[in-house]
Amino acid sequence: MAINFITWLWGDKYSSLDVAKLRDGVKRNSKQSHRFIVVTNEDLDLPSDVEVVPIEDENLIGRGCFCRLRMFDPAWQKKHNLTDRIVTLDLDLVVTGKIDPLFDRPEGYLILQGVNAVNPNPFNCSLTMLRPGLHREIWDRFSLEESEKMKYHEFPDDQGWIWHTFPRARGWVAGSSSGIYGYKKPGWPVAMDHRLPHGARIVAFIGARKPQQFAYLGWVQANWRVGT
Repeated sequence: MAINFITWLWGDKYSSLDVAKLRDGVKRNSKQSHRFIVVTNEDLDLPSDVEVVPIEDENLIGRGCFCRLRMFDPAWQKKHNLTDRIVTLDLDLVVTGKIDPLFDRPEGYLILQGVNAVNPNPFNCSLTMLRPGLHREIWDRFSLEESEKMKYHEFPDDQGWIWHTFPRARGWVAGSSSGIYGYKKPGWPVAMDHRLPHGARIVAFIGARKPQQFAYLGWVQANWRVGT
């Protein structure tokens, strides 16, 4: 079996180049057999080893990212032969260290936690891991109407729905214990320091930030690039 690294792309915020940079960051830092998949309805010029899966729920595309909840649907998993762990990665992630230890864990579902600065939701969907067949209720119970009834910060979104339906989900806590950081977010060791934290494995540029805005930083240049 092969671990499934999946990223999602719609709209014009990201490009084929961003997909390739994330793909190569994973390749440089994972020794596990894996697939790299982009779920998109955009016409992209991608490397041959990137698999493309269409977004089935175009009505759920948008700021709330609800289309990503389809990953919890066992029928969707079966259709795309997702038999091993499903790891979702946002395109604003920069992989900076070895990542295999993050996913060699027995839990059925993991989600990044403790990285939001203002949003009271403890969860962040920048990074998640799901074992196929588990927690299908997150998809089965979902509807746009129901999402409007849940507690949310500025707008309903997928991480809010996961908090609503699975509030006791376990995960990686941002900071030195996991090596996963949000750039200048809670867990970042020094608020005014641009240096890469020691032992960092993944850095997420959450919100309006994008890695290309910080390409002048040496560690971004070294890790956010095409090439193995």
